[in-house]
Amino acid sequence: MKQLEFREFYRASQDVCLRAVLAGVGDRQLAEDLVAEAFTRAWMSWPSVSRHPAPRAWIVRTALNTRVSWWRRRRREVALGGVHDAADTSAGDPGMDPALLAVLRQLPQRQREVIALRVFLDLDTATTAKALGIAPGTVTAHLSRAVATLRGHLVTVDNPEVGP
Repeated sequence: MKQLEFREFYRASQDVCLRAVLAGVGDRQLAEDLVAEAFTRAWMSWPSVSRHPAPRAWIVRTALNTRVSWWRRRRREVALGGVHDAADTSAGDPGMDPALLAVLRQLPQRQREVIALRVFLDLDTATTAKALGIAPGTVTAHLSRAVATLRGHLVTVDNPEVGP
């Protein structure tokens, strides 16, 4: 039963969780690794994760937390080769517009996380706040700032009726 229930959850959630994490981290390969790790952890704790009020948010939050842990561990290591070049994140990704992904990468991390949970997972403000460990008002503020930035970079207005 556990295996079948988890398999159905994975099939229904894997793509949306990947897009949400991709929006949060901006690197396709990293997002895939993080989501795989999060789903592995979910499988290991499936009885409690399945009772979570928003299991998809649990996956995304776990993936983003794993990134922080990996970053902290990596920060302590001695760099052996120059700068790490990010892989081309737009190749082979039918669900993400490259222009959108480029602008998302420019947002502060917390704004990307809020966008990932509120927009990509369609969570409400309270659930997003709980998943991120912040106040609902903070979620609203980050979402507002992120949307304003995205709108400023992605929306172009061509109105021939407006003249000088």
